[in-house]
Amino acid sequence: MATVHPSATVEMASAVLHRRVMLGTWLAAAGHSLLVFAGRSPSRNYPDNVYEFRASSHFLFLVGYPIEGAALLVSEGRSTLFVHRTTEADALWHGETPSPASIQAATRVDEVRFLDELDAVTDKLPALLRLPLQTPLSSLSSAEQALIDQMIAQRLQHDDFALSEIRRAASVTVRAHRAGMAATRPGVRVSAIRAAMEREILAEDFTTAYGSIVTTSGEVLHTRERWGICGPSDLLLADVGAESDLGWASDVTRTWPTGGRFSPSQRAAYDLVLASQLAAIEKVGPGVRYRDIHLTASRVLVSGLRDFGLLHGDIDGLLERGAHALFFPHGIGHLLGLDVHDMEDFGDRAGYAPGRQRSEQFGLCYLRLDRDLKPGMVVTIEPGLYFVPAILRSERLLAPLRGDVRLDKLAQFADVRGIRIEDDVLVTDSGREVLTAALEKRADRVESLVESLAESLVDTGSERS
Repeated sequence: MATVHPSATVEMASAVLHRRVMLGTWLAAAGHSLLVFAGRSPSRNYPDNVYEFRASSHFLFLVGYPIEGAALLVSEGRSTLFVHRTTEADALWHGETPSPASIQAATRVDEVRFLDELDAVTDKLPALLRLPLQTPLSSLSSAEQALIDQMIAQRLQHDDFALSEIRRAASVTVRAHRAGMAATRPGVRVSAIRAAMEREILAEDFTTAYGSIVTTSGEVLHTRERWGICGPSDLLLADVGAESDLGWASDVTRTWPTGGRFSPSQRAAYDLVLASQLAAIEKVGPGVRYRDIHLTASRVLVSGLRDFGLLHGDIDGLLERGAHALFFPHGIGHLLGLDVHDMEDFGDRAGYAPGRQRSEQFGLCYLRLDRDLKPGMVVTIEPGLYFVPAILRSERLLAPLRGDVRLDKLAQFADVRGIRIEDDVLVTDSGREVLTAALEKRADRVESLVESLAESLVDTGSERS
């Protein structure tokens, strides 16, 4: 007899039951029912050639493990899970599927029925809401907006089971980054380093939480370049995160020298980014506005850039005019949970507290989160320093800072291009916990780790290119 997902535990069942009870109470008071779809694998090019299935995050939050094609109905204080009837063809092509009884036991829903019964049930429900959303955010009804706010309220602060899953993902991510460092040396293909990192993730029956970024062109924030070769004095930026087999994400970036040692200019730039990150992490705690964490990191960067001679003038004035965004054009981070940018399918309604909205200033306009932090929230802290030619020659961006940006000093950082350091941080009752702290980031430790891992791999005779 087939069993349910191997990670479907008693702890998972208890967590999703509690979440459904909370949501069901709200729905009953509002006079609504909710239908949550798991979704299906999209086709790559023809119907039988599909991408790997990944259930919708809303379904995972309320059911716990992925069931392709399934739908969860929460109505009148009851939860009913609708699943496909199995056929002989399913057994042949997909293997035996779990029985309704085993699914019910694993998820603690009140009932498991078949999808061909769904319409007859939902046709009788006059106030039925659906997730994922089926209308544009700009066209939502007041009931849909209220549902979004309720889901946000439940998902912002993670329960113990969610945190245990995020910790699992973080642990695997740490191992993946160390594997990447071990695979790095001059002459190695960037794709081989990425493969070494993702191998660690796949070996745990996990997947990547997003498209991995492994590149020597760190100034391109979301590059998909795969064909580069590590030079003797490059910096490799690796933004790679694991997603647990139940859908919970980690998101980590490290930058290391391909030759094992930072050049003086690389070391100075790296140490500045690290100082910025450490200052930002130190500020994380309950009640702290996330925007202020971004500005803390930005202030450290502006101060360092002024020390480098790249900026000139009063720090407050430079910050006010957005000087830091010329070199740090993105936000300090984002929410982390079932989505690597958690709940961003809800737009800024998830990331921005009521009454707050995005700035129109370059750089600050990319800040994904502006809420006061609460215990149980997990956020990323990921400042960076980038030398992007298109930004540094933009008349529009340079105009407010004319005379205070020393472009003639840029040549001294010609071997830097881009640096980012990112960790996953849990807000606790008294401060914070860095969930990915096991992964080294101090410059001398990074150098030692890259060199020692590379040497150990060479000693074993492993192929690196």
